[in-house]
Amino acid sequence: MVDGPWPDELDIGRPNGARVYDYLLGGAHNFQVDRDHAQRLLAANPDQQVGARANRAYLRRVVDWCVGRGISQFLDLGSGVPTVGNVHEIAHAHDPAVRIAYVDQDPIAVAHSAAVIDGLDTVTVTRADLTRPAAVLGAPGVAGLLRFEEPVALLAVACLHFVVGDAERFMAIYRERLAPGSVLAISHGSDDVEDADHAARMRAVVDSFRDTASPVTLRSRAELRTLVGDFAVVEPGIVDITDWPRAGLAPRPAATWAAVAVKG
Repeated sequence: MVDGPWPDELDIGRPNGARVYDYLLGGAHNFQVDRDHAQRLLAANPDQQVGARANRAYLRRVVDWCVGRGISQFLDLGSGVPTVGNVHEIAHAHDPAVRIAYVDQDPIAVAHSAAVIDGLDTVTVTRADLTRPAAVLGAPGVAGLLRFEEPVALLAVACLHFVVGDAERFMAIYRERLAPGSVLAISHGSDDVEDADHAARMRAVVDSFRDTASPVTLRSRAELRTLVGDFAVVEPGIVDITDWPRAGLAPRPAATWAAVAVKG
């Protein structure tokens, strides 16, 4: 099921964060403008491709962990362009009945996702702005699929750093809607890291995205903590994505914080 309109003519004149991410992961749903930007991005931060892959691996571990806790429904904000290892592929390897609602603002990401999920009655894709939770939560593809009186895993993986301004304002609304036992999982790029050179490279990433369709905002570890509100952060706490749920899962850090928290 697909929910939400998109224009007949899609704007591909500027690079888009979701498509650049797809290219860095080795995907095919991107355009030359995205590939050119990805090369500039890698020049600014050679670790960016490693970070993109580390983030995808983190997503897989989070979904596995949630399904292992008995969660059978996911709301994936900023789901992006479909590449290998989508949430529904990971979850359905455990249980084909798990329900997944994808949400993204980019019409190209939505169009590609629609093709990937065609024929699946447990998966929807909605074109909506994640910073407008009322519209997201009320969309037929979300409200008609997920039962919010039961636990939901809310995923905000590698998307909130593309949000400028006060992310806590709208994240609080999502948290309020979730039932006890729900999980909130976030990953977020940051220059609040011990390695000064890596911090500088992350700031270079911000500069490279400044004039694109997806400007980047880095947030500190403390700012990330505010985004989970009073949810209980699970062990090992707020750590680099390469250290969740245990340390040493990658050769080096990704300068991207991970927070997985449960509503009491």
